[in-house]
Amino acid sequence: INVLLVSRVKLWASAFGGEIKSISAKYSGSQLLQKKYKELEKSVRVEEIDGMKVVKNLSKKMEEMFRKKKEAIRRLVEAAEEAHLQHEENPELQYEYFNAVLINEVDEEGNNVELGGEFVLEPNEHFNNLSVNLSLSVVQVPTNMYNKDPAIVNGVYWSESLNKVFYFGSAKGFFRQYPGVKWHPDEHGVIAFDCRNRKWYIQAATSPKDVVILVDVSGSMKGLRLTIARQTVSSILDTLGDDDFFNIIAYNQEIHYVEPCLNGTLVRADRNNKAHFREHLDKLFAKGIGLLGDALTEAFTILGDFNQTGHGSVCSQAIMLVTDGATQMYDDVFAKFNWPDRKVRIFPYLIGRESAFADNMKWMACANKGYFSQISTLADVQENVMRYLHVMSRPKVIDHEHDTVWTEAYMDSTGSIIPQRLTIDHSGPSLMTTVAMPVFSTKNETVSGILLGVVGTDIPLQELMKIIPKHLLGIHGYAFAITNNGYILTHPDLRPLYQKGQKRRKPNYSSVDLSEVEWEDKDDFLRNAMVNRKTGTFSMEVKKTVDKGKRLLKMHNDYYYTEVKGTPFSVGVALSRGHGKFFFRGNVSVEAGLHDLEQPDVALADEWTYCNTDEYYEHRSLSQIQAIKLYLTGRKPLIKCDRELIQEVLFDAVVTAPLEAYWTGLALNKSENSDKGVEIAYLGTRTGLSRTNLFVVQEDLSNQDFLTAEDKEGVFNADHFPLWYKRAAEQVPGTFVYSIPFGGNENKSVVLASTAIQLLDDRKSPIVASVGIQMNLNFFQRKFWTASRQCAALDGKCTISCDNEDIKCYLIDNNGFILVTEDYSQTGEFFGEVEAAVMTKLLLIGSFKRINLYDYQALCREYAGSSDSGHCLSHVMCVCVCVRESCVFLTMLVPCDTEYPAFVSERTIKETTGNIDCEGCVRSFVIQQIPSSNLFMVVVDNKCDCSSTLPVSMDPIEIMYILVKLKFQKDRKRPESCHPFHPEENAMECGGAAGLSAPLTGALLSLLATLFTR
Repeated sequence: INVLLVSRVKLWASAFGGEIKSISAKYSGSQLLQKKYKELEKSVRVEEIDGMKVVKNLSKKMEEMFRKKKEAIRRLVEAAEEAHLQHEENPELQYEYFNAVLINEVDEEGNNVELGGEFVLEPNEHFNNLSVNLSLSVVQVPTNMYNKDPAIVNGVYWSESLNKVFYFGSAKGFFRQYPGVKWHPDEHGVIAFDCRNRKWYIQAATSPKDVVILVDVSGSMKGLRLTIARQTVSSILDTLGDDDFFNIIAYNQEIHYVEPCLNGTLVRADRNNKAHFREHLDKLFAKGIGLLGDALTEAFTILGDFNQTGHGSVCSQAIMLVTDGATQMYDDVFAKFNWPDRKVRIFPYLIGRESAFADNMKWMACANKGYFSQISTLADVQENVMRYLHVMSRPKVIDHEHDTVWTEAYMDSTGSIIPQRLTIDHSGPSLMTTVAMPVFSTKNETVSGILLGVVGTDIPLQELMKIIPKHLLGIHGYAFAITNNGYILTHPDLRPLYQKGQKRRKPNYSSVDLSEVEWEDKDDFLRNAMVNRKTGTFSMEVKKTVDKGKRLLKMHNDYYYTEVKGTPFSVGVALSRGHGKFFFRGNVSVEAGLHDLEQPDVALADEWTYCNTDEYYEHRSLSQIQAIKLYLTGRKPLIKCDRELIQEVLFDAVVTAPLEAYWTGLALNKSENSDKGVEIAYLGTRTGLSRTNLFVVQEDLSNQDFLTAEDKEGVFNADHFPLWYKRAAEQVPGTFVYSIPFGGNENKSVVLASTAIQLLDDRKSPIVASVGIQMNLNFFQRKFWTASRQCAALDGKCTISCDNEDIKCYLIDNNGFILVTEDYSQTGEFFGEVEAAVMTKLLLIGSFKRINLYDYQALCREYAGSSDSGHCLSHVMCVCVCVRESCVFLTMLVPCDTEYPAFVSERTIKETTGNIDCEGCVRSFVIQQIPSSNLFMVVVDNKCDCSSTLPVSMDPIEIMYILVKLKFQKDRKRPESCHPFHPEENAMECGGAAGLSAPLTGALLSLLATLFTR
């Protein structure tokens, strides 16, 4: 390669580096801020953060929050049981209640419809600006149930005492919700919501269970019967949760496991597994004869063997039998496997209108503590399937055990209203956990036990985020919590929503395992320790992606974890080694601090809690700065604030105050920034304090979203520091990190430059702040082209420059993204897509490294066909094109696991040259680091064509291993409570035993007598 070019590139890089650093330092005020902190170096105290102390304190706060919720639920349960005790059932009861669908509806004459009535609804900012009634609750009844059924009317009547309970799900099917809101049916006029198949209801009502579902696929099941059978199995799956285990066997003259790879075992009933089995249900077809005895034997064998392994629920067991008849009672099978203990309940579902074999199936249920149901139509499925839950709940009811249950993180846009002040994203739904408790009848005549329903309330996880001491966790640190099953309750890397169409939830968002975000822990040490509720520490190298997954930060994390007592949750804290393990404390007077904190250019992190303004209604309109002032001046003694954090915020306000005057002086000096290339100066500190200064008017900003709530990665958040702060912290002190924001085309028009401010000069120094500027991209690029025209010629006539057609010049960052090139459309693109041969060589010689990463919450595109294909289901997100009224679905986004690369420059390589053989010619290049930055200048010989080289792509590749996931059961902690059976159960309440023929009734009574005497 031309020696002259190498020296020239070095000159250009030096000239540009000096110019751009001078601009960045001058307009950001970085040297002034560094000087101000240095002046106070002797008066501050640097401390190493005790991660174990932090996580234990956090655990105690969470425990206290959850304990208060639990106590409130217990009081509500007591009130509900007392109300029911005082109520006498009246089948003739007439009672008008506010039906959630019918309120404010009128008939053709303008009169309120029955069960409607005038119901005042007013928008309330506390509830996401939904129209609500804070005085009254509403009652929702599923579409397939009669609004004025006597059982429902009586239940609604006695539950009026629960008017202001967050919600009550009745065993009869109705759902009472506070505050009152109007519910709207779907386009078919249907509301499918049934509280009894919600996870919080099922977990509270029943104990964990192992279930084998037997489906008859003999020839007599053809047509509608098989359709009803599939729907019945699907409805049974709806009632299973993450603490349950299951398998499905289809039988005729042979045994067919619906998923052949999972024969002889059970799998956890999480959403992924249930969805996988549902896909196989559609492949069932009917033929041959049905040998039920063999199927029952197989089911009992699986349950027995699996129970011995200790991997399942180790609690209740059941066989669900879906068939159109049984020619005998199979008492020999039951005698061999299930009597006398009858630990496995049998729930037969007779499909079709025929009743010829009903007696045999009723007998099976009654002889094995189960329940018999007959399902004649698709409309009958839901209600009949639900009945088995009442039987499974009997032992718990008789024991009168009010077990508290907690759900995993979920979003429920149907059954809950989440206060706006508690939502993570005000434009969409919020993650929450539900605490629930069963309600039992305490009347004397119900010794065998009657479940009345379940009381529950939601805890938005944003409440948890508010108690996390973000300032102690540092720039890259975070807190996280998981459930007993290893699922994430809260973690900054949990992505529950589709990125496009922000309100759409991913189908498996609630069952993301900790090992899927902390994937470097290949042995699941951290996950399993937390699942087993241990207290301890763990350490590992991690690769964290930022900037929409395109950039990589490598660090060493120390993890600290412990249990949250009284709940199934464990909590952890991650601290990054180096500056992330240190914090410092400074001191200023309250007067000086408040004076500087109240300046107009100051803002505090919107989602950090300096003061609790939620506890009392009169405080909710206060900003955090207003609350701090009232707290410090003693005018609002009831406000609870974090005194330690406030002291440090005041300190940062005082130290950073001189920058406001400095920036103002620059802005007023007309000779400075005449071309308005520098648009904004900004800073952030370790306490969430930020200052901004505009050098141009708001309307002239090239990127209007920067430093606003729209720019989620660019601001202090509940679980992260701003992106520019994070990246600056990993740069060499005193240097700037430059980048073009990823996003819409308008964001390509700016360059951000930021640098970190250290307190001390060694590795143990905390990063105290970060400052930076936003520049117009054209301004930045002009500086580059000006520098690249420089040369040492006295006459100013350069023999070589970036204007020459023989060479191409690029400016790329440390992750390989282009900031400057002659072709403006390539700005922001990955260098490997544009100059594949050069990037391949840079990887080969070690100037850049390729690092493979994994995303277990990814979305992959699948071809969806036309709009009438039925492919665009509720669990996927479709992208379609519409011309007039005709729509064609081009692709649909479906959840998947992917592997994808990130690229990082090798810091030690300042200058490199190389030659590439390309089909008969040699292409040369030189890469030179830009001083004091994360940038590189790349100059490429343009005479040799290497376009045939395959691009170096950043596109993800889907990983296919669904069956490995299905079969591999990770560690889990079983719920401590288990109520599988009770000696006082009335086995004759088994679904129509009174209708048994005389011989079968006699046989059953003699059998029961025999069993009870053994």
